[in-house]
Amino acid sequence: MQAIQQFREQVRQAAAGKTPLRIRGGGTKDWYGGPLPSSGEILDTRIHTGVVDYEPTELVITARCGTPLAEIEAVLAAQNQMLAFEPPHFGDGATFGGAVAAGLSGPRRATSGAVRDFVLGATLMDGKGEVLKFGGQVMKNVAGYDVSRLLAGSMGTLGLMLELSVKVLPRAVREATLRFETSEIEAIRMLNTWGGQPLPISGSCWHQGVLALRLSGARAAVDAAVRSLGGQVMPDCASFWAHLREQRHAFFEGDTPLWRLSVPSTTGAIVTGGEQLIEWGGAQRWLRASSSDAAMIRRLVAAAGGHASLFRGGDKTVGVFQPLAPAVARIHERLKTAFDPATIFNPGRMF
Repeated sequence: MQAIQQFREQVRQAAAGKTPLRIRGGGTKDWYGGPLPSSGEILDTRIHTGVVDYEPTELVITARCGTPLAEIEAVLAAQNQMLAFEPPHFGDGATFGGAVAAGLSGPRRATSGAVRDFVLGATLMDGKGEVLKFGGQVMKNVAGYDVSRLLAGSMGTLGLMLELSVKVLPRAVREATLRFETSEIEAIRMLNTWGGQPLPISGSCWHQGVLALRLSGARAAVDAAVRSLGGQVMPDCASFWAHLREQRHAFFEGDTPLWRLSVPSTTGAIVTGGEQLIEWGGAQRWLRASSSDAAMIRRLVAAAGGHASLFRGGDKTVGVFQPLAPAVARIHERLKTAFDPATIFNPGRMF
């Protein structure tokens, strides 16, 4: 295709001159990750769009990297299906490739899985302009290193994702959201207790003494859970979860740096002095705190067996992502060299 040839020429020119390329779709997540390259040019994926293959009965969709994420979701919704990891858009221009590259999942992630769990196959252009194919369109298709899932969350640092195949799921027949007034410690205890029971939980959020719990599934299962759990049924719950996914919830307003803490769900309260919002049954915690507190925050989170990322705002010189252990860092370096020997793709976006 013409777009692929254009990409190849751009990649080879950048490799020859060892100048950075900034892979970019709609640019809705430009703020995420490390600083953008100060030199080089943009490789715009939006010239490569369209759904390549979609068979609803197979629960798999294949589309090109520049396809608008909203278009993918509309195609699936017409067949009463969805991207179960609920990727945030953070703007109208979000693309399919950008959603996978960022690797961000929404409220349903704790029960349905993360982005990487749904990626079945990928077509990638490496730093030499060569087109490589990994995986396929079925779950059990991997022999050797699972590169297609490795690309999820790679921030475009390994190459240009040309096409992606992901598993989709049917939309729930019934959804309801319950509201409970409770403390942080009690909310964590409740969520972990419920997590061990056969309940159709698909989302949770605790903030300022209020716990919201989303239930999704068969009508009988959701209605039974509503009766057994109690709480207050929340009206217009779809809007609440959409606002949470897109970070339009009141907690995310303001300029104070936003930290993303990933910890075991059973972890008790993490006392940092900043305001927090808890998701994913206790496993994901958002924190408002100065980036000057980076060492303290990461020390506390590491002691709990987790890691902390400076998600939005603040001084990125403290490191956006948790520093890697030396052995893991070497693996990252070798993968980067294998796919992008001239280090042209999105340098500095991760480490």
